[in-house]
Amino acid sequence: MKSQHPGNIAAAAWLVTAVFILSNSATPLYVYWQRQFAFSSASMTVIFSAYIAGLIGALLVAGQLSDRFGRKAVLAPGLALAMLACVLFTTAASVHALVAARFLTGVAVGTGVAAGMAAVVEAGGSERKRQASQAASIAMVVGAGLGPLLAGTLAQLIAQPAPAIFITELLLIATALIVLMTRPSTHVGRAGLAWRLPTVQAQYRMDIASGVAVFAPGLSATSFVLALGPALLSKLLHVSSPLVAGGTACLMFMSATGAQLALKHLPIRTILQFGASATALAMIAVTTAIHTEAPALLLLAAVLGGMGQGLGQLGGLSAIGVRVPDAQRAQAISLLNIGAYIPAGLLPVACGFLIDRIGMEAGAIAFAAVLFLGA
Repeated sequence: MKSQHPGNIAAAAWLVTAVFILSNSATPLYVYWQRQFAFSSASMTVIFSAYIAGLIGALLVAGQLSDRFGRKAVLAPGLALAMLACVLFTTAASVHALVAARFLTGVAVGTGVAAGMAAVVEAGGSERKRQASQAASIAMVVGAGLGPLLAGTLAQLIAQPAPAIFITELLLIATALIVLMTRPSTHVGRAGLAWRLPTVQAQYRMDIASGVAVFAPGLSATSFVLALGPALLSKLLHVSSPLVAGGTACLMFMSATGAQLALKHLPIRTILQFGASATALAMIAVTTAIHTEAPALLLLAAVLGGMGQGLGQLGGLSAIGVRVPDAQRAQAISLLNIGAYIPAGLLPVACGFLIDRIGMEAGAIAFAAVLFLGA
């Protein structure tokens, strides 16, 4: 594959960024919806984890469909589902509607992870694989950070913020769909409908496992901040501003971007070691923030957690981009993300149910302890 023009990388990266802007836009609204619909902390984490369920379900099929039929054939319906999710969020009148919207968001993001990130890597051509892998990872975390910042800003200014937030999101995704339609179709592998679990050849599995070992704890830390951070700020630290909640999530993902840019030239093994250390330090900061009731320490935990996720993701994606062949790349990316998102979905839900039984402080500290040991 020949080297591609940098503009092709940017265009492909926007497809990933647009769908990831939607991924975390609900974060500043959880406390708002909790007051409106009167649901528990456990229900809040179930709403959040409906996104994880949709994402994992998409990853199970999107990677191999993308490797067989091309990136465009998978991305187009994914973006359409993202637009439908925006409509459901805009009109939501119950917890069930929020669960459905989050699930569709997860499906859309799953297609963006599997097919979109593979498209970004391939836009770099054979001469720019590592740079394109870095662009794919940065596109994800930039979108994931911009979404809650946009939502938190509008929620701070508007009494009924959901329609303004998600109509804006819908328009952004529509631009991504237009960009996608102008791109040529790609057909990487052979056509076929026989479904199987995503897989790669044995010699590439250790690269994926090494990425999962660091990416999973980092992603679980950021999932905790996204699902329960606003409630933690409100109930324990007495900060109820949606802009602060959205800004905290944005800061988390911007720190992931900063860490990726600062350390991208290091060896992949070193990047992963830094990521694991950052996640462990984030959990120490969470526990200390709760004991001291210091919001600044929760912000530090968000920064460190974002670094842990970003570096785990960068290390895993870089290994895949450099070592895994084109015809297996989307499936390899799917496996990396499935391995990371399963604990990132299960642990915050378990924490939510634990909080309902033993209280916010004890439940959050228990989560931090488990994740510290895992990191």
